[in-house]
Amino acid sequence: MSSVSPTVYHMLERMMGKRILVVIDRDFGYEGKLAVVSHNPPGIWLVEGEAVILRSTVISPIPQIVNREAKGEIFLHLDAVQRLESIPEGRPERKGSGGSIGG
Repeated sequence: MSSVSPTVYHMLERMMGKRILVVIDRDFGYEGKLAVVSHNPPGIWLVEGEAVILRSTVISPIPQIVNREAKGEIFLHLDAVQRLESIPEGRPERKGSGGSIGG
């Protein structure tokens, strides 16, 4: 049996087709368009995915993206995910370094 609540799947299914930031640990995550939600194994597929490095400081405690690398399609198991953030649609595409993850 999966350790993921059914309500998590409902939330993820509402986010289908939108760009999201998936934080794996304090300093690392992935950004991409949510394409598929898998129940077995519990996970998500991102397309147009990028690996991102996050950093925070005492002056700026909200993590900022400091580096990114194109990865294409990515499967992420939900047990590894610490946080999901939806990226507003009106925001311009971010290429290169920098940019806030909170929008």
